[in-house]
Amino acid sequence: MELTLDRLTREFGPKIAVDRVSATLAPGVYGLLGANGAGKTTLMRMVCGVLRPTSGEVRYDGAPVERMGDAYRALLGYLPQDFGYYPEFTALDFMEYMAALKGLGRRDARDRSLALLERVGLGGEERRRIRTFSGGMRQRLGIAQAVLNDPEVLVLDEPTAGLDPKERVRFRNLIAGFARDKIVLLSTHIVSDVEHIADEILVMRAGSVVLSGPPAELVAEAEGKVWEATVPAARAEALEAALTVGNVRHEEGGRVLLRYVADEPRVPGSAPVEPTLEDLYLYLFRDGAAAGAGAPRASRGAHFKEGRHA
Repeated sequence: MELTLDRLTREFGPKIAVDRVSATLAPGVYGLLGANGAGKTTLMRMVCGVLRPTSGEVRYDGAPVERMGDAYRALLGYLPQDFGYYPEFTALDFMEYMAALKGLGRRDARDRSLALLERVGLGGEERRRIRTFSGGMRQRLGIAQAVLNDPEVLVLDEPTAGLDPKERVRFRNLIAGFARDKIVLLSTHIVSDVEHIADEILVMRAGSVVLSGPPAELVAEAEGKVWEATVPAARAEALEAALTVGNVRHEEGGRVLLRYVADEPRVPGSAPVEPTLEDLYLYLFRDGAAAGAGAPRASRGAHFKEGRHA
């Protein structure tokens, strides 16, 4: 099982939304991390065949998916940012409707729908109308419909947007459980959504993948870029405005501990500290940083190749 992205590019007039991204994905969880507007959704829509690339192609086990047509769609599970549903449908009605669209037989559709609703924590709620569901319940219904056909490729676009921390943890655990023997591509701008479940993280900026690799490998790229300094509370606000600050902690005696990212120490008395994935994200997407400028080098062990802006 192998999904290949070959120099995928998508242009909208003069704007390059995705810039010659190439990749080879094997079974595992791939976290696509980037700020809003980085090109994540456009890339995922091309992977799913919803949007045709301006150039390049997607191949599954060597076959262009555009030629595979329905055969590829049968292997695919997709949860867009805002998946469509009928508010007056019950959860079971909706699942059976989606099963029919995916070509499942009536009996298989009922059995699998009930089993999946139970698995995502909606057992006993199958007769409730979707309009009465909370945001977290609707998202759980979304992941259930995405895996109805037991897909080999599962694409999830910002699946935890708008969820509270408890629901995000539940959702991440669900994704990890569904990810066995599948290619899972999960996009987000929330670092914690991918750092614990992704086998590999792909960082997008300005349409290109600028960095990729296992989480621990990427975190190592931020060594020497993260600092902590204790300053008087009266100076803290001005420093927060001038620096890319990841954390602020007020201490006794009117002092404030600042954690910030920069190429070199910017505050007297700063000490280097061990980086986290969130630190790396802040460094790559810090205010005023040009695409790829000042970024750590691209991970050479990764499967992704850089575009012209990387």
